[in-house]
Amino acid sequence: MASSGMRGLSVFISDIRNCQNKEQERVRVDKELGNIRTRFKNEKGLTPYEKKKYVWKMLYIYMLGYDVDFGHMEAVSLISAPKYPEKQVGYIVTSSLLNENHDFLRLAINTVRNDIIGRNETFQCLALTMVGNIGGREFAESLAPDVQKLLLSSSCRPLVRKKAALCLLRLFRKNPDVVNVDGWSDRMAQLLDERDLGVLTSSMSLLVALVANNHDAYWSCLPKCVKVLERLARNQDIPQEYTYYGIPSPWLQVKTMRVLQYFPTIEDPTTRRALFEVLQRILMGTDVVKNVNKNNASHAVLFEALALVMHLDAEKEMMSQCVALLGKFIAVREPNIRYLGLENMTRMLMVTDVQDIIKRHQAQIITSLKDPDISIRRRALDLLYGMCDVSNAKDIVEELLQYLSSADFAMREELALKAAILAEKFAPDLSWYVDVILQLIDKAGDFVSDDIWFRVVQFVTNNEDLQPYAAVKAREYLDKPAIHETMVKVSAYILGEYSHLLARRPGCSPKEIFSIIHEKLPTVSTSTIPILLSTYAKILMHTQPSDPELQNQIWAIFRKYESCIDAEIQQRAVEYFALSRKGEALMDIMAEMPKFPERQSALIKKAEDTEADTAEQSAAKLRALQQTSNALVVTDQRPTNGTPPVSQLGLVKVPSMSNVDHSAGDQAVTQANGILTVVDPQPPEPSADILGDLLSPLAIEGPPGAASQPNYNLAPGAEGVSNAEDALAIAPVGEQTNTVQPIGDIAERFNALCLKDSGVLYEDPYVQIGIKAEWRAHHGRLVLFLGNKNTAPLASVQALILPPSHLKMELSLVPETIPPRAQVQCPLEVLNVRPSRDVAVIDFSYKFGTHMVNVKLRLPAVLSKFFQAITISAEEFFPQWRSLSGPPLKLQEVVRGVRPMSLVEMANLFNSFRLIVCLGLDPNANNLVASTTFYSESTSAMLCLIRIETDPADRTQLRMTVASGDPTLTYEFKEFVKEQLVSIPTISGVPSPAPPQTQPTIAPTSLSDPGALLAGLLH
Repeated sequence: MASSGMRGLSVFISDIRNCQNKEQERVRVDKELGNIRTRFKNEKGLTPYEKKKYVWKMLYIYMLGYDVDFGHMEAVSLISAPKYPEKQVGYIVTSSLLNENHDFLRLAINTVRNDIIGRNETFQCLALTMVGNIGGREFAESLAPDVQKLLLSSSCRPLVRKKAALCLLRLFRKNPDVVNVDGWSDRMAQLLDERDLGVLTSSMSLLVALVANNHDAYWSCLPKCVKVLERLARNQDIPQEYTYYGIPSPWLQVKTMRVLQYFPTIEDPTTRRALFEVLQRILMGTDVVKNVNKNNASHAVLFEALALVMHLDAEKEMMSQCVALLGKFIAVREPNIRYLGLENMTRMLMVTDVQDIIKRHQAQIITSLKDPDISIRRRALDLLYGMCDVSNAKDIVEELLQYLSSADFAMREELALKAAILAEKFAPDLSWYVDVILQLIDKAGDFVSDDIWFRVVQFVTNNEDLQPYAAVKAREYLDKPAIHETMVKVSAYILGEYSHLLARRPGCSPKEIFSIIHEKLPTVSTSTIPILLSTYAKILMHTQPSDPELQNQIWAIFRKYESCIDAEIQQRAVEYFALSRKGEALMDIMAEMPKFPERQSALIKKAEDTEADTAEQSAAKLRALQQTSNALVVTDQRPTNGTPPVSQLGLVKVPSMSNVDHSAGDQAVTQANGILTVVDPQPPEPSADILGDLLSPLAIEGPPGAASQPNYNLAPGAEGVSNAEDALAIAPVGEQTNTVQPIGDIAERFNALCLKDSGVLYEDPYVQIGIKAEWRAHHGRLVLFLGNKNTAPLASVQALILPPSHLKMELSLVPETIPPRAQVQCPLEVLNVRPSRDVAVIDFSYKFGTHMVNVKLRLPAVLSKFFQAITISAEEFFPQWRSLSGPPLKLQEVVRGVRPMSLVEMANLFNSFRLIVCLGLDPNANNLVASTTFYSESTSAMLCLIRIETDPADRTQLRMTVASGDPTLTYEFKEFVKEQLVSIPTISGVPSPAPPQTQPTIAPTSLSDPGALLAGLLH
């Protein structure tokens, strides 16, 4: 067999290629697998060479897509072979067939370590490549120190050190603890002095991950990174093999500039000046050429440089240069470059000094609205919307209106909404605003939401001078032979209220107005008829009793609809008919609508919220997306499991009537019981990218009014329980009465998941429930992994989410049966409405044989999951601290019964809950100052600050001062931190009993003004 060389593998591959169909291929593969299995089982004396040949065949079969569930031990054993050919096969096949959790990998750790620390560079490269491909926590813990030594070794060849850097990067991503920050930052800085560009590029990839995790530890690397950029920009000592189309190592340039974007600022003037000189050289030296590869490389460098310029808030001259360069790019033929130019120019809008320069390119941006590529059209629309102000609003809105007629249907709704917002926000006069909205409705009525015409009604009602003009325009549109139903609604409403102001105009008599509106009645839907009936009643009020003929016509319509099956239409017809027979009393009852209260427009509020989100994300969002993502891949949203959802998570916000905020922009006009009233439907918000690129948008379709939120009690500490499910959600989850006992401590599992984003929530002999989560601002996406551990199916599976009132949660369909040895994934969407420490519960049940198991498990969607760590400087901290002068925004408490811990331990505890300790802000070495940002739908992004004053003589007590811009958040934040500090920690909503001696008590503060807490710092 040995003498046949690798002919057996060649023949097998040839046989596979000659198969006529899939079935023949499967037969041939099964035959070969049977042969290999027999060889491995019966011939214990296989030589390493023979093993190698069969393992190669296994790998080929695996690459064809077939399961290879044996032979793993033989593949792993080849790693310890003394010769390169066998060892190479062992490493390649092991890294391809086995994942990081496979038991056989443990057997190879010692062999891999011996290869790494040995003197054979070829074996070192094989070992590093496999470890880098597989990763895994055990590899990280066992091999990271040896990999670090290789990377730092001056005696190793660059080839080995490159692989060592990338291997360490993978191990760091799997287990960040493998890199000790204290001792590693100086070594990282030394690595940046490396002359070999291969080692330098790999080290820079490692540095990107390190500074993304904690930039504070790597300030010493910042000037070294600038020197690397200088070297590249000046083409100093750059080997030919690292020059790509005349560009010195574009990959290294991009990585280096990405590292610099993780540092908040550059204080040293020399370093800053050197960096800006390099950026200037990049900006000046980049142009569009014919060679596509060179374009791609040079523009990758350029756009990273632009991001860095914006991040560092460069001088206006350089910003102007950037805009001018982008202006060239949006005019070139290459669509990718146009897209990037428009996108980066949109980001430039956040820099106030360059907005006027961007306006110079308005004509070219408008041209991009007609681009064949819809992606470019969308970016152009975003840019036009962002650059609009009072000076150019008229031109931009008119362009949008012209474009609306030919725009894709996919864009029309967004176009209409943005045009309406701009028209309202920057209207030179109200008559122009009315013209724009009516044109919008006329050109794209299907894409104009109701809240747009509600807003027009408000403007016309509140401005007497505008009423005759609006009535004339409404009359003109009704002359068109075919108009959209929304136009019928707004025209009928305006003419019902104000047509009497046009009585002397030709064609505007009450009879003519009635006639032209009544022509539209057969064409409208049931929802519009009540508005038309109200209009008829208004017209009748202004003409009675001067025109008996018109009166009889309208009465006939009322009588016709008195028997209508629709209750609202029937009620209006009956009551209007009865009221119109009361003569002069009708004038009082059907008087003009009063003015709407002046409130901020719902449309403009949406615009401001969107702008705030965009500004907040900016370059930071881009940098976050550049990191390695652990994004969950989930299926499409499906209906909830059988029963109505406990709480709807979606973009349609419909508060209960007891909780309505009567925003003037949201007001619609309706009539009931014969009297015009104002109601407040909540229109759907525009679909935003709620969770960025990691999480798909959430959207639940449904008419306004289909769901309502509970009426929240915002008093600190007095959270109202809105229903029985909320009561269960915040009640302690007691002992289970099931005969099937859980494996492990449920409370410990829950506490562990409060600190990390993946792990096991519950396990018993039959089922395991795991959780993997992603948290972004006030949104979360969890995936529940329901695993059947047995060889028989689980039946009657049910899972019901019981959320507290501050969380909106939506669980996808849970199958009633989980097959044997199978695992199902159930996405769970979470939306945080307001600050609270209450905990959601999942009510999970299943049947296995005669066992019926039901458990209620707390879900780790706790307060800290909606924190985002933020480090703030003294210049940012003190103004915020002073502005929050006292209760209820700033609260202070003396906490006793604290678990004794050092300041370092306390800082680590805070870090685990996404609180960042701000070093150097408090001169007292016994104190800690920390900060974070809290996200919820009601607070948006809210900065939270905390100061802990400890007593070195008594570590069991401390004084805590907490501040934020929201009273409820301040209270909940204080209580949450206190729970983590006392002797027996509790997770909010489900407290563990504490001994009386350790129960924290509140002592009167010794400072009458909490604002004086940092008096020592402020002087």
